[in-house]
Amino acid sequence: MKRLSNIFIVAAVSLMLTGCGLYNKYEKTVEESADVFGNDQGIKAAMGETSIAEMSWREFFTDPLLQQLIEQALANNTDMATARINVEKSEIALKARKLAYLPSLYFSPQGALSSFDGAKATKSYTLPLDVSWDIDVFGSNTNKKRAAKAVLLQSQMAEESTRSNLISAIAQQYFYLQLLDRELDILLETDSLWKVSLDTQQALYENGKTFSTAVNQQESSWLSVKLQIVSTRRSIRSVENDICSLLCITPQHIERSHWSADEDYHSASEGQRLFEERYMKIGVPAMMLERRPDIRLANYYMEEAFYNTQAARAAFYPTITLTGEAGWTNNGGLVNPSKLLWQLVGSLTQPIFARGQINANYKISKLTEENLKKKYVQTVIDAGNQVNEAIADCQAAREMHDYYHRQVEVLHEAYLGTHELMDNGKAAYLEVLTAQESLLSAQLNEATNMYNGAQAIISLYIALGGGTK
Repeated sequence: MKRLSNIFIVAAVSLMLTGCGLYNKYEKTVEESADVFGNDQGIKAAMGETSIAEMSWREFFTDPLLQQLIEQALANNTDMATARINVEKSEIALKARKLAYLPSLYFSPQGALSSFDGAKATKSYTLPLDVSWDIDVFGSNTNKKRAAKAVLLQSQMAEESTRSNLISAIAQQYFYLQLLDRELDILLETDSLWKVSLDTQQALYENGKTFSTAVNQQESSWLSVKLQIVSTRRSIRSVENDICSLLCITPQHIERSHWSADEDYHSASEGQRLFEERYMKIGVPAMMLERRPDIRLANYYMEEAFYNTQAARAAFYPTITLTGEAGWTNNGGLVNPSKLLWQLVGSLTQPIFARGQINANYKISKLTEENLKKKYVQTVIDAGNQVNEAIADCQAAREMHDYYHRQVEVLHEAYLGTHELMDNGKAAYLEVLTAQESLLSAQLNEATNMYNGAQAIISLYIALGGGTK
């Protein structure tokens, strides 16, 4: 027992002299830029006390059909299932690391049968309980436990990131379906109008009032619309299949709401509703940094690396182990019945030369820690760039919407006027053809811009850390 006491005295003195810093807790030392979003006036105008990232995805996306799709994806998607399983695995690993403070206990019975020079065989046995306990004097277990907790937090952030990305993917595909539906409506309406124009040109040709080239040009334009209708329907099927894949269901029709032909971005339609000014707010930079899963994940990577470095540093110091054994035996000259046996041993192991492995592990841990700090800074820079890009896209889509809308109105009037002039013999068929093709292009561009605006708002929502709750 005196020898065991001496071991503890040596360990305590060593701890006081050299091991004080091994129990330090992680503190982030990397500073973020004050103008992480950029310093242009458009960004500053969008700053506010609150951020759209504070909205839950159910508040942000109010279309019941879209909400249903998102809920189904969150419940069934395999990437979400994998993320949840990784969280559970990390929780189990953390529990195991916490149990490392406790002694290990094993039941290891042994039996032997021996005989010497033909004598009668003798039986011996031992029924001990073996105990081993590593005393965490220099914080090795503590730092490994804290590192395991950081890994758990990483898996939770990875789950949040998977959730927000999945929500974004479902919403963008949903709005893309709405865009394709709107384009199909435009094309079908154009198909009907241009078929009437073709019939008119055919009648004029039969009456000798125009040339066959006019009929051929009109038919070619009409057939191009037919081709676009087929292509658009095929795209709709493809997007529906993509959504089904995200939902982990077999290919089928996806129910969705539709854009009305007379709606603008001030109306209640889900895609247009996202153009409202309140959905453009980004909040202050700190808010974004607090909510983005990838930035929090990068911070937890640094935390894990910090504790791994601490654990690698602790490997330079002695390890203290208590081992014991207690049980019954008839060995050692004893005869039946068996007698009680126990022993307690304390040992201290101080590394002297481990072929450079301990020093190498420590240096590698330090380099890993420095590398993750640089990656954290880059993650913040990339996040600010994503927010900047999303806001620029939102503002551009809002500004272009009125122009596109007016362009459609002007070209529609031009088409009707040119067609009337041609009926009165005051305009050539090429003028009508040009007017109707320009109108179709403007209508499709207007619909595409609406989708681009909704997509930009979704990107801004995710870039600010939205969709994690």
